[in-house]
Amino acid sequence: MALFSFPSKSTAAGREDQTSRPLENFLRGYSIEVIPRTAAKVASFRDILPEGTRVYIAHIDGTPIEDMVRTARRLTDDGFAVMPHFPARIIKDRAELADWIARYQGEAGVTQALLLGGGRTTTAGEFEDSLKLIETGLFDGFRHLHVAGHPEGNRDIDPDGSDRIVMQALNWKQAFSRRTDARVAITTQFCFEAAPVIAWANRVADEGIDLPIHIGVAGPARIQTLMKYALSCGVGPSMKVLQRRARDVTKLLLPYEPTELLSELAVYKEQQPGFGIEQVHFFPLGGIETSANWVTEHGGSAGRPANSEGDTHDGADYRR
Repeated sequence: MALFSFPSKSTAAGREDQTSRPLENFLRGYSIEVIPRTAAKVASFRDILPEGTRVYIAHIDGTPIEDMVRTARRLTDDGFAVMPHFPARIIKDRAELADWIARYQGEAGVTQALLLGGGRTTTAGEFEDSLKLIETGLFDGFRHLHVAGHPEGNRDIDPDGSDRIVMQALNWKQAFSRRTDARVAITTQFCFEAAPVIAWANRVADEGIDLPIHIGVAGPARIQTLMKYALSCGVGPSMKVLQRRARDVTKLLLPYEPTELLSELAVYKEQQPGFGIEQVHFFPLGGIETSANWVTEHGGSAGRPANSEGDTHDGADYRR
């Protein structure tokens, strides 16, 4: 049985009439992030996610690789495109990296990866950032390689508050994208306000970096939950959006939803088709099903689950 009943065709048609077309287009091909522990609680991903959805598997320090690969295998078997995280600072050495890759490829058919430094400040071994992972050559043959982006900066990388080192790294990754057969893209940390995102994406373009951007967005969640994650992840300037909401008692009792943020970005994208943001990536901080159901409610055909009645899949298949 599905986790929720998808509306009848007549109800769905009425809902889609009210769906913002720019928002529907902007959400098409969205991705979502899970960890093994939360993924295990989802009875059926096909009941909540569109066919072929890209699902990132975040590798939290201390998670056994066996749990990561098991989750990847389940999602692959269900027809989803799996993109596990490879956090450089928690990988001990080249041998361990090669072992992870062999397991993902051999046991789960993985051909995609998100390469990032990782949250910890110290390294477990020889890798300090995603550039070092790329330089091993072990990801040759992967079809999609994504790297991290920080619309509000990253003081771990640029302690002075600038973006000098971050931009140098993105330029290096831009050059790498031209000599690899893999499709390289930027997946960002989550944000809560459109204006800083637009300014950052345009700044990246002004630097001559044309890598596609997948903008990170927090799914619906309690304000207290979002503020906890925002503080731990270094999300700075746009936190004022949450702080303003927290001061309003009537809104504090209601969950945050990314409707305003995504609608503003969707309209901007429609007006500026060359705008660098190409897809939306959800951090389901309030729950995987909660985020997926929000897209089903607001995304029209872009959010139609794989197992929905009368499904006509018109999105991209990100396993290719």
